[in-house]
This record gives sequence, structure tokens and C-alpha cells, in this order.
Amino acid sequence: MQELPDCLYEGKQPTLITPSSPTPKHSLYLSNLDDHHFLRFSIKYLYLFEKSTSSQTLKDSLSRVLVDYYPLAGRIKVSDGKTKLEVDCNGEGAIFAEAFMDITCQEFLELSLKPNKSWRKLLFKVQAPGFLDIPPLVIQVTQLRCGGMILCTAINHCLCDGIGTSQFLHAWAHANTTKAPLLIQPLHSRHMLDPRDPPRVTHSHPGFTRTTIDKTSSTFNISKYLQSQPLAPTTLTFTQPLILTLKKTCVPSLKCTTFEALAAHTWCSWARSLDLPLTMQVKLLFSVNIRKKMIPELAQGYYGNGFVLACAESKVQDLVNGNIYHAVKLVQEAKERITDAYVRSTIDLLEDKAVKTDVSSTLVISQWAKLGLEELDFGGGKPMYMGSLTSDIYCLFLPVAGNCDAIRVQVSLPEDVVKKLEYYMVKLLDAKDKEEDNSFAQ
Repeated sequence: MQELPDCLYEGKQPTLITPSSPTPKHSLYLSNLDDHHFLRFSIKYLYLFEKSTSSQTLKDSLSRVLVDYYPLAGRIKVSDGKTKLEVDCNGEGAIFAEAFMDITCQEFLELSLKPNKSWRKLLFKVQAPGFLDIPPLVIQVTQLRCGGMILCTAINHCLCDGIGTSQFLHAWAHANTTKAPLLIQPLHSRHMLDPRDPPRVTHSHPGFTRTTIDKTSSTFNISKYLQSQPLAPTTLTFTQPLILTLKKTCVPSLKCTTFEALAAHTWCSWARSLDLPLTMQVKLLFSVNIRKKMIPELAQGYYGNGFVLACAESKVQDLVNGNIYHAVKLVQEAKERITDAYVRSTIDLLEDKAVKTDVSSTLVISQWAKLGLEELDFGGGKPMYMGSLTSDIYCLFLPVAGNCDAIRVQVSLPEDVVKKLEYYMVKLLDAKDKEEDNSFAQ
């Protein structure tokens, strides 16, 4: 896979963009859904725009929007109790780097049909002792030879979920094109997701495990197996006709959403391509937005982590028979379990800091396709491409720029496994579609 050329910073040091006017100075409480270990990473977005926007204009608008989103200009710290994270809202600022890359938009698209490690050079690497020492918001704007622009952002997941990051990025784009107030004001308080006193775990939570689990367990750890070897990324695009073909494979027919069908199909194909033991129990974890499931609902503008991971479980033998009916039903049942009571129980469970998300025999899917991320416009038009800067073993459902009905599935697996996954995910479906067409033709 051909590498991108190096970024040229031309002697420009990254700058700190601070809020343009004074902001509150306090410690912002993070909920248990914000600060658990599973989210201690940054969400890294990559945008390709055909027309560039002046870096100075972007800095000025970022400075203005950080008045409203002032926690993103702060710093994460450990609370006095040394068990929880909080945000020191001190206005220190976001990191903003400027660079040039000797490449055109079209060349970038051709070189990057699949994510590759050289994309990492498109985001300034902050030298810091650990993750918590990196500012919550890091941005790099890279101007291209053709007059286009690549915008990369790293946003600390402990502060925002996908909906929250989309809300912030659209607020920044709004500030870049108008002086009008924000259409949606951010809601900073996380106290509506406080644990109960005393905590009451009223539901079972198969998506979690305790760190004290027996290390001598003979169960095959898929996550450790995958992380022990080089991984190759793959990106598979599902257009509307392919999604309809997929839904037809669900026998007997079952009314389901695109996400339910595609998540089920991905889970089944993943299990088949890994050649897992048929009697092995595997899990699917996927994010479910809780904003409208809470009583009362979370108010508009809530940009913290307003999701929990739903968990479906199955033996491998029930996933690999080529029919997604069983998996779709499990996905639907997992979604239905996410109620206000379930979320409150999850929050209380996470008071126990020994509890961790169980990724040992699990496929994790994160849904980015319906968040409006591909609609971002800083004044020069919507992006030609939007995706994740990095690819890892978590599976992403990504939007397709210019085609709101299509979804890109991105995941990294060992190279020999990737080839099998591509076959089960797309080529086998294509073959079934052609078989159906031929039967009609006869």
C-alpha cells in the first residue's frame, strides 16, 4: 500500500487556540458513562474538502465556538478521590497545527481506498507522558497542492460521544460561516446521569466483566489473538441495492432496520471468517443512543456520552449457517433491553471500578453513519470523503459522502482473515443477487 507524502509544517509550530472571551473556571464532573476505561481514547476524524478554508478563519471561528464549548479547551485530570476523571475547565486551549502536503484530492482518494498507517501523519502527534496529558481537542489542517484541504480532529471520548462530536463540529462550521448564535446550545452538566445512592444493579450486564476474572480461564481470547499480530484494514461499501439483497437473505422475512441487518450480517461474517469453534459463545456490542430513552429525556444539546453498549450473545454454530434471521432477532432484543432502568443499572454498575467492557470474545460496532458527520460544511462545500483517521479491531459503520443511503463497514483483521471477511460480507451477497436475477430471467 503506497504511503502518503510527508506533511510539511514549514517551520510553523502548532498553536493553542483559547476561547475568544472569558469562560467559567471550574471542575466539570464526568458521568460514569464518560469516564470508564473503555472510552479512554480520542475519536479521530478525517475530512477531505475540495476547497480549502483559510487557516486563520478556522482559528478565529474555533476560538469563538470554544466560548460555548469551553470544556474542550480545558484539561482532563484525575479527581481527588483518584478514581474518577473530571475536566479542569481552565481555558488553556485546543492544539491547532497547520501543514502542507504535496498531493491532490484525487490522488489522496486513489491512494487511500483503504485506511493505511501513513494517514497518521495528517494529525499532529502531541508529545505527552500519557493519554490524560493530551489536550481534549487536537486539530490539524493540511492544505493540498490542488487547493483542497484535509481536516483531522482528535476529540477525547471521555468528553463527547459521536453525537456530541458531530454537534461540536457543526457548531464550529456554523461559527465559521456566520456570526449568528449557535442553533443548539451545549448542555455541560452530566449530573442527570449520576449513580443512585446506594447504587442498585437491577439488570444483568453481559457486556461487562470484572478485572478480577480468572486469568487461567481456557476460553479463547479473540481480542488478544487479534492484537498479537499485524492487522490489515478493509472497507466494504453497502449501497441500497446490496442492503436490500442482504435483507432478503433473512428467512423467514423479518421487519428490520438497515443497521440491524448489517450489524447481524457483519457479526455472522466475522465469526465465519475467524473459523471460531462452533460451540464458542461470542458477543456483539453496539452503541445505542439513550438521549430519548431516559426519564426524563436528556435535554437537547447534551454532548457528553449519551450511549450504552447493547449486548447480543450467541454460539458460533447459530451464526454461521448463512441466514441472518437468528442474529437479527438477537440484535433487536438487545436494543429493546435498553430502557431507562437498564441505563440506571449500568451507571450504578460502573461505580465498581473493577468492572470493564468485555472485549475478549466480542465484535464491537460503532455507528457513525447517521450522525450527520458527512454534512459538515465550513463554507467551501461538503466533504468529498469522511472517515476515521485510524482503523483498529473495533468495527465502524461510516457514512458515504454524497450517498446518504450507503454505509461503509470498516474493520481491521489479520490479512488472511480479511480476505475471508470480504468474501462472506460482499462477494457471497453479490453471487446470491446474481443467482436471483438469473432465476427471474429464466
